[in-house]
Amino acid sequence: MNIKLRLIIMNFLQFAVWGAYLTSMGTYLAGVGLGGHIGIFYAMQGIVSLFMPAVLGIIADRWVPAQRLLGLSHLLAALFMGGAGYYAMTTGPQVEFAPLFSFYSVSVAFYMPTLALSNSVAYTALDKAGLDTIKAFPPIRTFGTIGFICSMWLVDLLGFQSNYMQFFTCAAWGVVLAVYAQTLPECPVSRAQGGRKSLVEALGLKAFLLFKNRKMAVFFIFSMLLGVSLQITNGFANPFLTSYRDVPEYMSTFGANHANALISLSQISETLCILLIPFFMKRYGIKRVMVISMLAWVGRFGLFGLGNPGGGVWMFILSMIIYGVAFDFFNISGSLFVNEQTDVEIRSSAQGLFMMMTNGIGATIGTLGAQAVVNRFVYNGSQGVDMIAGWQTSWLIFAAYALVVTILFAIFFRYKYDPAAARINK
Repeated sequence: MNIKLRLIIMNFLQFAVWGAYLTSMGTYLAGVGLGGHIGIFYAMQGIVSLFMPAVLGIIADRWVPAQRLLGLSHLLAALFMGGAGYYAMTTGPQVEFAPLFSFYSVSVAFYMPTLALSNSVAYTALDKAGLDTIKAFPPIRTFGTIGFICSMWLVDLLGFQSNYMQFFTCAAWGVVLAVYAQTLPECPVSRAQGGRKSLVEALGLKAFLLFKNRKMAVFFIFSMLLGVSLQITNGFANPFLTSYRDVPEYMSTFGANHANALISLSQISETLCILLIPFFMKRYGIKRVMVISMLAWVGRFGLFGLGNPGGGVWMFILSMIIYGVAFDFFNISGSLFVNEQTDVEIRSSAQGLFMMMTNGIGATIGTLGAQAVVNRFVYNGSQGVDMIAGWQTSWLIFAAYALVVTILFAIFFRYKYDPAAARINK
């Protein structure tokens, strides 16, 4: 089988695992009386991302080939996610936080490192095949987002987005990938001393020296502040949309009954917006691109707060469309900027620091902070129209936060972009 096709299948499965529950778990948790704990469930992904990818990366470098470790990690993640599903199934509406959260936490602790491991497997396989990874990998990675979307639709169409079956769906995808990973090309391990990284290097701690540079320090700080926004809609968009089913005016609308299908427009937009990044980076530079991203987050949250699944559904749809700009222009453009601004010897560590500040620290603070806001305005005993009003207030608070971060970034991040110099460097 063609190596590109093999890697496409790997990426499809990799993100299908995630798509089975990431956007719908909040609705299930709210339905079993754990709505006040949605934030910590999503924050756990950021918490484990602070150390688990580095630990498994060291193991893959030194002892276990990456494709084998990828399969083993997915198998363990699937077993514990299946455990979460089985516990939820057998206890019904009497689900308790501690057991469910324990199963889930161990599962994501093994899943999150596979995001990096799957990239390592792909890069190694493409290098062995003599292919240019910069050109060959992005189209392959796009099928990961397609897998995420297909898994979301499957969970929606089968009626799983508000029950424990989404955990079993996730586990099933994981077992398939655990088996498939064993057929992928061999990734070498480096047991020679010269090929080893210390724990300090693997964790990216050397990159903290970049904080001595004012420009990079400001960039990383604002990356963390904007990273606060990254997981909010993943955790709360689905329960927000499905809450409209308790309002007679909207109970039969498509958005209220098929939240996952509506939210999947965000992932479709994400796939398409990747193609816009080279043009915008070349024409406007990192500061303007990041400001565009931040303004898109303002729109993403604000439109949620102003729209509804009836006559205002167009606002929800527009929010989904601009998500691609909000997410891609921040994550991918930020990563390219870090790559451009750092020396080759600490480039990998700098990328690790960027991920730590955004998807680790920022996303963790964001989901926990968002939970506090939602608990105050939504999960306070309100029902029906009053709950919807609480949701709208929460989304507008998130939009206001993103707007403040945008203004402060525009003021304090000093970076003059020279398009002519960029063309010469190209």
